[in-house]
Amino acid sequence: MAASSQPAAYPPAPGQSGAPLTPVAQQGNGVPAMPPGAPGLSQLHTIMQRIAANVEKVLVGKSDVVRVALVTLLADGHLLVEDVPGVGKTSLAKALARSIDCTVSRIQFTPDLMPSDITGVSIYNRHNGEFEFRPGPVFANIVVGDEINRASPKTQSSLLECMEENQVSIDGKTYRLDQPFMVIATQNPIEMEGTYALPEAQRDRFTCRVSIGYPDLNAELAMVDEHAGHDPLADLRPVADASQIRQLMAVVRYVHIAPEVRRYAVDLTSATRRLPELRLGASPRATLHLIRAARAQAALSGRDFVVPDDVQAVAVPVLAHRLVLTGEAHAGRRQPRDLVLQLIQRVPVPKRAERSDNNIRRP
Repeated sequence: MAASSQPAAYPPAPGQSGAPLTPVAQQGNGVPAMPPGAPGLSQLHTIMQRIAANVEKVLVGKSDVVRVALVTLLADGHLLVEDVPGVGKTSLAKALARSIDCTVSRIQFTPDLMPSDITGVSIYNRHNGEFEFRPGPVFANIVVGDEINRASPKTQSSLLECMEENQVSIDGKTYRLDQPFMVIATQNPIEMEGTYALPEAQRDRFTCRVSIGYPDLNAELAMVDEHAGHDPLADLRPVADASQIRQLMAVVRYVHIAPEVRRYAVDLTSATRRLPELRLGASPRATLHLIRAARAQAALSGRDFVVPDDVQAVAVPVLAHRLVLTGEAHAGRRQPRDLVLQLIQRVPVPKRAERSDNNIRRP
């Protein structure tokens, strides 16, 4: 897929034509300021609707899963899609990637994959006597990692710095990844043969996790009618570009969240650390991701402020995969999703989240 043209305010991705691989120290680490003439919530809703409609041509009857994917994209996060084979995990990732005119790469994780196969490697040039860095597939706007838990933990860990800091450190030099940068990884359930469970630190980097599940009867019949003789991915065309997505992500960061709602999000995550069924609760990073996802959820709903319902809507995708059950909870077949839903019922919801228009940071 061809990369979109980059505005001057944003450097082109490393490895693209005319894009030098400049270390972070020379580029700066600041978050881009709100671009002039950035779109408002109405434009955001229109663009996201186009992307959702595009993806749903491939993933039939799963609008809730598509919405979580869009929330993750707007929240500048990463998405983990976990389910049994054949339900459309890779199709979801590919459809979202093809709906945006940006650089896309796909990595098939296998047991023999090495970290340098993902991040890149320095190769000695005999003509000038120097080492040259050859960027790996992680240098793209959207990186589709298929069956990530098929690779060894050593290879899985090569994505830790990329996903958290949007940069890659190779041979003492650090290279920035272009924005937007999103990893969409798929994995099979850990009980399946030949898989390695993602370590807690790796799971914590993923903003959201979704399970697609089997389609209902009508959706599966529609899929058979429309997809049996033709691959819908072949007909997908981009309906947005990287520049638009960057601007929409900036708009989401300006969605207002009242102190009461912020406190409610903190109460939810901190409550997980006191559950006797858990060996490890949600981290402070989970709180930040919950806030960002709630802002994106509010923006998709057409609001420039967050309400407790937004926090509740994204709580399970954001928190459940970060929780580590005790042995007794495993034996009792407890599920992290159920524990999060119970906390939503138990943690007091702010009765009134004061919203002062003077405090709203408007784009």
